[in-house]
Amino acid sequence: MSKGKHRDIPLFATPIIETHCHLDYLDPVQLQDTLTRSRAVGIERIVTIAVSASNLDSVLALTRVAPDIWGTQGVHPHEAESFTPEVAEIIRERGSDERIVAVGEIGLDYFYDHADRAVQRSVFAAQLALAVDLDLPVVIHTREADEDTRAILAEYAPHLRRKGVIHSFTSGMALAEFCLEAGFMLGFNGITTFNRADNVREVVAATPLDQLVLETDSPYLTPVPYRGRPNAPFYLPFIAERIAEVLEIPVETLLASAYRNSLALFFPNTPQ
Repeated sequence: MSKGKHRDIPLFATPIIETHCHLDYLDPVQLQDTLTRSRAVGIERIVTIAVSASNLDSVLALTRVAPDIWGTQGVHPHEAESFTPEVAEIIRERGSDERIVAVGEIGLDYFYDHADRAVQRSVFAAQLALAVDLDLPVVIHTREADEDTRAILAEYAPHLRRKGVIHSFTSGMALAEFCLEAGFMLGFNGITTFNRADNVREVVAATPLDQLVLETDSPYLTPVPYRGRPNAPFYLPFIAERIAEVLEIPVETLLASAYRNSLALFFPNTPQ
């Protein structure tokens, strides 16, 4: 696997919003270094994502660390069997916190099957219902579960005023078209730079510019030319470059649109 030739991170005039990463996986020294390096390359805001009952507190705490960190609350499909009425109530209570911007990461994962599929479907639906009640967007994970994801979203999407994002989109074109038609954003990350990710780049090419947001999913999915290293928000400029290349538009045009989309999705009260 070629990592490509390392080069400096490009700097752009337009600020960037990191819509999906996992800062709670970092120790305090790593966190401060990541924030410093991210700010230096124009990362204006970072959304760090909850995935389980056990990290809801740590994600919330991170939103108090720095003014450019926001968070979510939700249970990933891998952890679906840990979702209880008590966890649901925590998510509900924190949905009104000004630093919590979405319910997520929620969804279905039939690739790893870490949780029973029926339980995954039930928990996905329950958290979509929470998002409807809270009037929050959702951050959705779906892998090898296109048909069931579509069926469940078809039921709840009409009631989600602010919709959400299908993050790290690697599913088929049919699900992409359904989600776009329903009003969701698609999130793209370092996978778009991988040699064998033509399927993802095909979806990128078919995604309207006003429905695309940028993410890293760090510390995973590090983009070329730094594959093999832990990922971080400060690598977002490489992802932006590759997506702009696929779309055959200037990088600044892509970044301006992704910035507006990210504000509309997670920060609707911010003047644009």
